[in-house]
This record gives sequence, C-alpha cells and structure tokens, in this order.
Amino acid sequence: MKQEAETYEDDHGRHREKIGVLVKIAERFQEAGVTWALGASMLLCFKHISAEYHDIDLMVAESDADRVREVLRKMGTIQPPNPSPRYRTKVFLDFVIDSVDVDVMAGFSIMRAGMPYDCPLKKEQIVEWMLLEGEKIPLQPPFLWSRYYRLMGREEKAAIIEKAMADGKPVASRQK
Repeated sequence: MKQEAETYEDDHGRHREKIGVLVKIAERFQEAGVTWALGASMLLCFKHISAEYHDIDLMVAESDADRVREVLRKMGTIQPPNPSPRYRTKVFLDFVIDSVDVDVMAGFSIMRAGMPYDCPLKKEQIVEWMLLEGEKIPLQPPFLWSRYYRLMGREEKAAIIEKAMADGKPVASRQK
C-alpha cells in the first residue's frame, strides 16, 4: 500500500517534515536490523481513522532499545526523562529530530487501577507495512491501540478505532 505524503494533513501543517523524519528513521532502523513499528496517532492517521497527530510514536523490541538509542542519538537530541506514573514502560526515549518530537517505547506498560498491563512490541504483531517515499514502514494493528487507549483511560480515542473497525475501514489489511 503506497501512501503519498500529500494525502495527509495535520493541524500544524508540519506533516511533510514528520514524514521526512519517519522515512529517515525507517532507513536507519532497516540498516541496523531493528524490530519496530509505528503506533499511536500517526498510525491512526495513516489508517484514515484519525485526522491529526502531533509526534511520531515508535514501538521497538526491548532487545533493540540500546541500538535504537544510538541510532537516534546520531539523528537528533535526546530529551531529559519525564516519567509519568501512568506508565511503567521499560525504556522510554524522547528525541527531537529535525524539530520533530519522536517518542520511542520498548517494553510498553500501562498502569491502570494500580496494576501494570504489559504491552511490548512483539514481532508477530507486525502484520502490515506501508511504503512511504521508498521506505517500508511497519505498522501495529489499530485494534491493539484500541486496547491500549482503553487501558490509558482514553475512551474516546478507543471508540473512534472501534467504530472504524465496525464500519469496515481497512484497518488491518496485510501488506508485505
């Protein structure tokens, strides 16, 4: 499935910059052999489920976290940690690359009612890819993000995904 950058617009008009950063990251991750997938709002935008996103959220395999840190350090600036009690993610990295915020999660874990819910990226969750400016972008299934948003208490976001799935939007087609 080839997606063109001009298909999408975000409310800040910086979509092309974000696409450029995502494409560069995809190229570097491919070279480094990183297991990763695009998640959260940018994923939902590409799947035509949500019209906006503000940053790039990348899920990575826990075993690749150190490699990802080194790859992205060469591309941008790591930001100081700003932990939230809502999450128990094993590795959370916040970068600014070419003025674009990039969040990286390895061992993603959400706290709900005092209980941790582990949501790490698993290779078998990557069942779809999109081609973006010649680079293959792995995608997590939106149904996982419906679950994650419910665990985060973001019911409205989860409902939007579930409605798109119920309406038969192509939210989980297989592309290789």
